[in-house]
Amino acid sequence: MATTAQVHATEEQSRALAEESRETTWAKPSFAKELFLGRFRLDLIHPWPRPAAAEAARTDEYLKRLRAFVETIDGAAIEATARIPDEVVRGLAELGCFGLKIPAEYGGQGLSQVGYNKALMLVGSAHPSLGALLSAHQSIGVPEPLKLAGTAEQRRKFLPRCANGAISAFLLTEPDVGSDPARMACTATPTADGEAYELDGVKLWTTNGVVAELLVVMARVPAGEGRRGGISAFVVEADAPGITVERRNAFMGLRGIENGVTRMHRVRVPRENLIGREGDGLKIALTTLNAGRLAIPALCTAAAKWSLKIGREWSATRVQWGRPVGEHGAVSAKLSFIAATTFALEAALDLSGAMCDENRNDIRIEAALAKLWASEMASVIADELVQIRGGRGYETAASLAARGERAVGTEQLVRDLRINRIFEGSSEIMRLLIAREMADAHMAAAGALVDRTATTGAKARAAVGAGRFYAGWFPRLTVGPGTAPVGFGEFGSLAPHLRFVERMSRKQARALMYAMARWQAKLEYRQGFLGRIVDIGAELFAMSAACVRARALAASGDADAAGAAELADTFCRQSRIRVERLFAALWDNTDDADTALTRNLLDGRYRWLEEGVLDPSEGTGPWIAEWQFGPSTEPNLHAPFDLGDS
Repeated sequence: MATTAQVHATEEQSRALAEESRETTWAKPSFAKELFLGRFRLDLIHPWPRPAAAEAARTDEYLKRLRAFVETIDGAAIEATARIPDEVVRGLAELGCFGLKIPAEYGGQGLSQVGYNKALMLVGSAHPSLGALLSAHQSIGVPEPLKLAGTAEQRRKFLPRCANGAISAFLLTEPDVGSDPARMACTATPTADGEAYELDGVKLWTTNGVVAELLVVMARVPAGEGRRGGISAFVVEADAPGITVERRNAFMGLRGIENGVTRMHRVRVPRENLIGREGDGLKIALTTLNAGRLAIPALCTAAAKWSLKIGREWSATRVQWGRPVGEHGAVSAKLSFIAATTFALEAALDLSGAMCDENRNDIRIEAALAKLWASEMASVIADELVQIRGGRGYETAASLAARGERAVGTEQLVRDLRINRIFEGSSEIMRLLIAREMADAHMAAAGALVDRTATTGAKARAAVGAGRFYAGWFPRLTVGPGTAPVGFGEFGSLAPHLRFVERMSRKQARALMYAMARWQAKLEYRQGFLGRIVDIGAELFAMSAACVRARALAASGDADAAGAAELADTFCRQSRIRVERLFAALWDNTDDADTALTRNLLDGRYRWLEEGVLDPSEGTGPWIAEWQFGPSTEPNLHAPFDLGDS
């Protein structure tokens, strides 16, 4: 089994590293940050940001060529063999798919974020493993970190290779380290001559790692002798001596994904392959993810569109009790949810991508919200589609085809989408990350008041500054445009929804302040409360995107404008119900009871409840399989595992 040395870190050390690695300044405005502060800055997203006509035409022409190739891909073959055929990879490379976001000067396509998202949607609809291949390569692999923090020489050396099809991978997670990088054990030790580093350690779940030519590796450089040290990022040749891919992991979904365990033993990396400075690795990784996370909502939106098509066609032709099943109220509600949410998913995706392209807004919260919300809602859509199709939803596409029916892989959709709530930050970690960012202004004003380690004197000084901040901020949360019956009138029938967004923005800001006053330093442990606040913000962001997109289509005279308004209106009605429920649950919940029960559970108080089934420790039962470890890249047996904190 792949193992690595364990590094122990205290809670304070982990928190300090996370704080040091995050971007602490806000040089640009942020729509979502303002939303969480109770300030609905519609001007930051309206009018809808549009790409230049020439850019849009170039993207459309490329997507046409890409579609022609994607239509030839046999997604069923990828699912059956758990492999992406070499000819498919070659075809993608010939079309420049490995350089979608790489600037043309380095041989890439130079697509905008919006164009890149559309390309991922198209490719991912053939098989989601293809979307994972491309997004892991250029959203978090070598291209994006080098674009953000690489030297001119590094870009000239590596970006043309990446654009031509040299697949890259990102190596961060370790067998004992998921979301707590303070415990990272992989090391990068400077050589005696100072010309290189030697890497040692094991990396787990390295997407593309099995087939990659280039790697981005995060490793800890020891401090001392004038060195800053710290977690650092390196570009590493995958065939360098000392690198071993120990196995190719197998998962419940994404069966064509090339994901493995990578061991490094005294791997020599030239000094010039260090990205940025020593100690900048996590900051580079987090900055990369600001835009890189948008790949997931792109693939989720593609899945939603596919679900909408399958659900509509099935529900219009499948007759039960004398009429199509789509005309029955129970199914009708599900179809309405799928259609309205798909519209909102695409709106949130396109808005986030356009804001990224404009580069006039800080989108770190928007990208995180889009990733969190899209991954959660797409999973609900897939589950509803299974229910609509009934037994055919639960049956595999291969089984359906074998007995002469249309091969619709609805159950595969559920399996493939499930990882998106874990990839690039689990939903739980995303909520905490967003909560920290949304509270940034409060932390700046009253940081010592909510710091468990602050002295009494520091708290007293912070109270003075906090008083000034809240004296000016809190009164503004009382009234706003959302209370005026004619507010946002240019949005017509959608205006009431934007008024709702504005009012709820102020309401959640007040709720956060009440929580800070009530729990103070203990607020960080109220993850249920913070998660609900974040989920409210995600719904408000999606509602805003849906309304602004519908308004933009109407303003442009688009033939689909009337339908867009209907979809946006229905989505906002559904979203408002979810928001009201979340607000109610802020103060009326079982959080304390859940915490108490879980403590008892972990202490073994309820072990009697586990009786009556086979004992997993005996290696028996339907969910148990024995791993056989070895140097092979192929697993001998499949087994369940935990990705919960990745």
